[in-house]
Amino acid sequence: MKEAQPKAIALADYRPPAFLIEHTELFFDLHEDYAEVSSTLRCYRNPAPDAPRSADLVLQGEGLELQSLSIDGRALTADDYALAPGELRVRQVPESFTLACVTRCRPRENKSLEGLYNSRTMFCTQCEAEGFRKITYYLDRPDVLSRFRTTIEADAARYPVLLSNGNPVGREALANGRHRACWDDPFNKPCYLFALVAGDLRYVQGAFTTMSGREVDLRIYVEEKDLDKCEHAMQSLQRAMRWDEEVYGREYDLDIYMIVAVDDFNMGAMENKGLNIFNTSCVLANTAITTDAGFARIEAIIAHEYFHNWSGNRVTCRDWFQLSLKEGFTVFRDASFSADLNSATVKRVEDVKLLRTQQFAEDAGPTAHPIRPDSYIEIANFYTLTIYEKGAEVVRMLHHLLGAEAFRAGSDLYFERHDGRAATCDDFIDAMAEASGRDLNQFRRWYSQVGTPRLDASDDYDADAGTYTLTLEQHRGDGGEALLIPVSMGLVGRAGPLPLHLEGAAVAQEMVLELSARRQSFVFRNVAERPVPSLLRDFSAPVKLHYPYTPEQLLFLMSRDSDGFNRWDACQTLATGMLQRMIDDYRAARPLAPDDGLIGALRQLLEDDSLDPAMVALMLQLPSEAWLSEQAEIIHAAAIHRAREAARQGIGRALQDTLLAAYDALHSTAAYRPDSEQAGRRSLRNQCLGYLSATGSAQAIDWCEAHYRAADNMTDVLAALQCLTAIDHDSAVERSAWALDDFYRRWQHEPLAVNQWFQVQAVAPLPGALGRVRELLRHPAYDRYNPNKVRALVAAFCAGNPLHFHAEDGSGYRFLAEQVDELDGSNPQLAARLLTPLTRWRKYPAPNAEAMHAALQGLAERPALSRDVYEIVSKSLG
Repeated sequence: MKEAQPKAIALADYRPPAFLIEHTELFFDLHEDYAEVSSTLRCYRNPAPDAPRSADLVLQGEGLELQSLSIDGRALTADDYALAPGELRVRQVPESFTLACVTRCRPRENKSLEGLYNSRTMFCTQCEAEGFRKITYYLDRPDVLSRFRTTIEADAARYPVLLSNGNPVGREALANGRHRACWDDPFNKPCYLFALVAGDLRYVQGAFTTMSGREVDLRIYVEEKDLDKCEHAMQSLQRAMRWDEEVYGREYDLDIYMIVAVDDFNMGAMENKGLNIFNTSCVLANTAITTDAGFARIEAIIAHEYFHNWSGNRVTCRDWFQLSLKEGFTVFRDASFSADLNSATVKRVEDVKLLRTQQFAEDAGPTAHPIRPDSYIEIANFYTLTIYEKGAEVVRMLHHLLGAEAFRAGSDLYFERHDGRAATCDDFIDAMAEASGRDLNQFRRWYSQVGTPRLDASDDYDADAGTYTLTLEQHRGDGGEALLIPVSMGLVGRAGPLPLHLEGAAVAQEMVLELSARRQSFVFRNVAERPVPSLLRDFSAPVKLHYPYTPEQLLFLMSRDSDGFNRWDACQTLATGMLQRMIDDYRAARPLAPDDGLIGALRQLLEDDSLDPAMVALMLQLPSEAWLSEQAEIIHAAAIHRAREAARQGIGRALQDTLLAAYDALHSTAAYRPDSEQAGRRSLRNQCLGYLSATGSAQAIDWCEAHYRAADNMTDVLAALQCLTAIDHDSAVERSAWALDDFYRRWQHEPLAVNQWFQVQAVAPLPGALGRVRELLRHPAYDRYNPNKVRALVAAFCAGNPLHFHAEDGSGYRFLAEQVDELDGSNPQLAARLLTPLTRWRKYPAPNAEAMHAALQGLAERPALSRDVYEIVSKSLG
């Protein structure tokens, strides 16, 4: 391993800052080869009794060229300060003072996409988590909040638009073709929420009238070629603003709200106060290049970043260990928004699929951490599904336990108490406890809990006494104390849901049991028949449920349970059991065949016109290879893939007539709309096509090509492409090559469409996959400095093509290590995130595990690993 190992930062070592910054004045002088940044900081000693009493002011900074430094107008000499890697120490500062600092940075050379950098023809910033230190020397920590006033000067012809946080307060033309704009943000914020954009941009304008009657100017800034891709984002923003007022009572607080679309961006979007910077993939949409899923994703991300205005901006996090305070809460809010505007059940299923396949895997791997981590080496590595998705599930559990009314009272108290301040996860729980009158001390354990708890359920029915006893037992892999777990449940009888008679509770058809001990039993009375339990309804807690359901009981729940999520889950559980048997059969060289019971159930779903097509589509989907891998003790990637494909083929053949009838019946000549009704019908129709194509017949290949040619929207185009590129038949290979060429010819000037073109080819499971990916790395449209391109090709292959990534010769692992090594010098964040498929090498059989370990070891021996990659590699090998 490296000689100088990066030092871990621990939550236990947190101390308040020694100094605070009352006001921050920034002046940006932007040029083609450099940017000069002048900062004027009004600083004072932190009066908090537990703040350090240091006489020196220590500021963070990286990659900066210091030009000058002064305090209260007095220029400092080299004896007054010390520069060291990552910091500037100003010696013996007064109790209060004004520090003026001038630095230079090189945005065009900054390929990390942190701090101030160039994306195509514009300057832009990304400061979360620790990017502001690449702009100027500053107290770069979230618990230092300051009023910002920003002036930007640049060439007027090349950069006619100059934007920053807050409200515009001045603009003037200057000599030599330059101009200047000034922005003032009246709200205190940490520097990670600072933003700047300068470029040749156009905007689409909208408006919103707040609940108090204020008019807010809404603007989405894009390159001129993208003006036709903003309408959906604008409508999504207006819906989010209204929803936040109605559901949380939160009103927007500035005169203007701006979004800027940036092509080079490490994340999805950033909630900078009043000036959100978005990855183009998360804001630009039109019916020609955007899928149904893309429209839904954009709506959710627009809402997420807007909701941060309160849950993240007005109330921010005290330190980065509290990251889930803003992210988990805001993910819960955006999920609730999407559920309210669309199908709540479909949204819940989609969220849980992500959680159970990817976050559960994260929980079981070497980088597992609580939603409030104890330590980190590089905070960028903790923008994880655990922080976001599991964090949201913890907030959702609070909502289950307290109820909507008490939860709203708790959130109101939280916002009121901490407005303009930096808060902690404990502050959030304190507000919820005080507003509801509940003791939530046991619930706090969720914030320090590591791994996914297991919930075992058993039952007993006494027909003579008419009692049903449900026993729940929780197990924590980290060995901690019992958690408070809300278990939403019901009992299902022959005619449907049964009334629940539990002592001390009102009679209901559904209730939330509070499991607070290691083991608890709940006795229900007046139960006239042996029921089938419907447990963890709506997935009320992020746990792994174990109950010995029989196939017959699962089929029963699929048809009779009133909870849509559990109907889907019963279908998934039944299919998972079938696929696990088929995986064993494949490894033992036995014939592969799907279960007749599941085939019959899927036939009934397809023939029932009363069901929501979107839900039927979800129930038709077989469990993913990622989910099957998560269930396996040892992951045999080839066996999982072959068994799942055999199941798809068997179902396609057995249900061909039914699938074809449904496919034809779902055809529509209506103009395309990305609404939930049409999207649900398209989803089911494309599921039918997927099963038909799995048969690999000549007729199926014809259907796929016809589907591609007739498609009037990107959802159907990509569905046909994915089907064609997965069929291992000469005719299909020939036609998929034609379709891929046709796709590129039609959309080569649309970067977002080209990303989808890369991704389809990266995940195609046909022989020679890695060779095709390497060839695409040399394609003129590929750019290794653009994260969207890297994710579409490299990450898609490594995470989405397990059959070929996990080739026993180790070629996939060596390829990933090469890409990580190449990227680490320019964009460590992106490089570290690519590593995930290698981190769980211990779960694979010997040939794979040894090759994965060798790839990680090779990276560990590199002489200059970034902190980002070092942390992931060292934890994976440790």
